[in-house]
Amino acid sequence: MTTPPITELTTRARDVFRLVVDAYLETGQPVGSRTLSKLATLNLSPASIRNVMQDLEEYGLLASPHTSAGRLPTEQGLRLFVDGMMQVAEPSAEDRAQIEASLSDAGPIESALAQATSALSGLSACAGLVLVPKHERVLKQVAFVPLSATQSLVVLVAGDGAVENRVIDVPPGLSQSALTEAGNYISATLSGLTLAEAMARVRHEIEAERIAIDRAAQDLVSRGLAIWSSDGADRPVLIVRGQANLLDESALGDLDRVRQLLDELETKQDIAGLLDSAREGSATRIFIGSENKLFSLSGSSVIAAPYRGSDGRVVGVVGVIGPTRLNYARIVPMVDFTAQSLSRLIR
Repeated sequence: MTTPPITELTTRARDVFRLVVDAYLETGQPVGSRTLSKLATLNLSPASIRNVMQDLEEYGLLASPHTSAGRLPTEQGLRLFVDGMMQVAEPSAEDRAQIEASLSDAGPIESALAQATSALSGLSACAGLVLVPKHERVLKQVAFVPLSATQSLVVLVAGDGAVENRVIDVPPGLSQSALTEAGNYISATLSGLTLAEAMARVRHEIEAERIAIDRAAQDLVSRGLAIWSSDGADRPVLIVRGQANLLDESALGDLDRVRQLLDELETKQDIAGLLDSAREGSATRIFIGSENKLFSLSGSSVIAAPYRGSDGRVVGVVGVIGPTRLNYARIVPMVDFTAQSLSRLIR
């Protein structure tokens, strides 16, 4: 049966569903009707509660792991709860102070990001994640130095003074003049542009047949720019802290799931891709379990929020990853506050 919107549930069904979810998020255990009937806020008999829970199970919001066990929320149920019923508040003063303290030491931005991630991990009892801002390298000068008949060293000087070298293959017999011409063209024509902008201009001028260098030099320019662009895209941009938090006492009964999650965290590029999708939103995003195929085996949840640079553009994402049984109401505002703090730091 299709999961209904929260407005289609009766008041009684909403009350029972909320209590089941709250109890499950607190204990991690299935919740029985007798347990709910003892709550002062719910004036219903165990039989009435069982009937409501059966309806919620037919809606796909609850599931029973064993025939005689209580119910626990499904991933669809958690999604309905998070989107339509969860009430969040500001992080506590203690949580805010700890996050801000982690960002108080001066130093490289990567260090601040790692410290903020560690603080977020400790406060949430999850693994903390942060995408480091992608550095848009600006070209200043490039030179091609022959190493052999088939290889050349490409020396790039960036706008910030950084110097990097790469070795590329060149066609046998390529002349020194072609190497010099390629370096001179980049230094004179593309200086001040980012790699992406430089590649776009070169492609446009080649297509328009306006590039004022010969074919051999054109190939060198394209290859030299491409090797840095692909290298930058493949660099690890994900910082992970606090994996040990995933191995607490509550995980002992579900070690296969935790082991799978730890394996997934080793595949940083896939996790980074998931977090990168959170750049598109203006607020905190929540990925629950198999909603993302990456976590179809471990059944994990990710809470992530974008942070911004001095120009107001999104430059990275910070968040946590853990089991679907997260304290969403507490962790969501905590992640959001961390993202806001990072934005203020970078500005």
